[in-house]
Amino acid sequence: MYDEKKLKEIAKRKKEWETTCYNPLKERSPERMERFQNLSWTEIGPLYTPVDIKDIDHSRDIGFPGEYPFLRGIHSTMHRGRLWTMRQFAGFGTAEETNERYKYLLAHGETGLSVAFDYPTLYGYDTDHPLSRGEFGKCGVAISSLKDMEILFKDIPVDRITTSMTINGPAPIVWAFYIANADKQNIPRSQIGGTIQNDVLKEYIAQKSFIFPPEPSMRLTVDTFEFGFREVPRWNTISISGYHIREAGSTAVQELAFTLADGFEYVRAAVARGLDIDAFAPRLSFFFNAHNDFFEEIAKYRAARRIWARGMKELGAKKPRSLLMRFHTQTAGVSLTAQQPEINLVRVAIQALAAVLGGTQSLHTNSMDEALALPSEKAVRLALRTQQIIAEETGVTYTADPLGGSYYLEWLTDRMEEESLNYFDRIERLGGVIPAIEKGFFQREIAEASYRFQQEVENGKRTIVGVNKYQMDEPVEIPLLVMDEKGEEVQINRLKKLRRDRDQGKLDRALKALGKAAKGEENTMPYILDCVHAYGTLGEICGVLREVFGEYKEPAIF
Repeated sequence: MYDEKKLKEIAKRKKEWETTCYNPLKERSPERMERFQNLSWTEIGPLYTPVDIKDIDHSRDIGFPGEYPFLRGIHSTMHRGRLWTMRQFAGFGTAEETNERYKYLLAHGETGLSVAFDYPTLYGYDTDHPLSRGEFGKCGVAISSLKDMEILFKDIPVDRITTSMTINGPAPIVWAFYIANADKQNIPRSQIGGTIQNDVLKEYIAQKSFIFPPEPSMRLTVDTFEFGFREVPRWNTISISGYHIREAGSTAVQELAFTLADGFEYVRAAVARGLDIDAFAPRLSFFFNAHNDFFEEIAKYRAARRIWARGMKELGAKKPRSLLMRFHTQTAGVSLTAQQPEINLVRVAIQALAAVLGGTQSLHTNSMDEALALPSEKAVRLALRTQQIIAEETGVTYTADPLGGSYYLEWLTDRMEEESLNYFDRIERLGGVIPAIEKGFFQREIAEASYRFQQEVENGKRTIVGVNKYQMDEPVEIPLLVMDEKGEEVQINRLKKLRRDRDQGKLDRALKALGKAAKGEENTMPYILDCVHAYGTLGEICGVLREVFGEYKEPAIF
């Protein structure tokens, strides 16, 4: 670091630059905006120097890739050794249709699968439930039983690829479908790898696809932690998600702070159960958004790793792997526009580049047509090619944390960490994450940020290309995905046949045993698996848990 004498010289030289160079030009030719602010409304100065990061100690605060506090990446070689996993979030209609999309993506170079489920599945309902009508397959694939999971992964080597499944309220049940499918293929559980999102706290805060109240939901999550490190050691039993918090309208700082607050809450719950932090912590993972402000996003990922490593150390983690923050990133769906959808390719490329420069372990790039429909084959192929170009042609993978040491980036990283810690203090004063949810704190903060941003778009203070500036009046001419119109009928008939052919007595005994376990303190995962192997449906298994735990009703927020 610079000594005090050198810092004074730089500060003096900057003042001279402002007086003789910067201010005269600004007076002759005014800057485009009176104040430059990023998407968290942090004011950005015209220039950053060593003076702005004089309090940063390299060894303590920055370090080296693969070493504590992991600011510069969790692996020493980063993408020189291994590229991130390229996943394209995919799911629509029937299991058969989605299976074909997975095979298409794998054939074009995807290196990991990522499952999107429809809303009935997210809420724990079978396709033939009255509340499911009209929602079948619209935003993901319908999975109502082990039979559907068998079809979804037909002819796909689940022991040689990893699978991410974005589901939360009924996550233990859908995970059990996946495990049981491997069991039926005689694949050892120790050989299947992937991630189940399983982040229920985020549901109460942002996405709202919750089922049970917070306390029993947390119990089910910890059940998966305990079962996972014992039975399915390569599986990430949670993906603590800031993505949906950001999509709901939060700032980058709020996404960072709320996500990590949720993460620490899960750790405390598992430790309170009596689990060894170093047994389950290595399988915790995260899921972040990649939005439009390039440097803010990179700073967010770097700050997240440092906050997590320090926080886990304070909570008692000893092993280095317990301190690592491994995360998946998805480009910002909320930033996509229906107007001039082709330019979404440009937005996504820049967002994906920020994720790579920020050190992501896994990445999904949104397709250009997603503001209009589920992705077509052409659109999803172009989205995948975006990742491949970044990986193979740009050179950004040649060195770890290539922007590390930038005065601006290091200042911004520190600033985001400081603002996140301020949020931690506010949450703690409210009694913790769950009391803060019940008081509407997170929901109100996100709503206010979303409203402020929308106001700035509408008054022209924030530019959205093609929406409030550079508009064009021409029809959209890109091919859109068309799903099988008879898919819902196919799914309902499959459910009827399933219920007719299975051993109902065996299932009834398994469901009864699950209910008894849920009323007690046993880990529910073995009982859920027994129900799944007996071809109990998602709705039937969730129905038992609903009877025991009840359903969550969100209070009004004023």
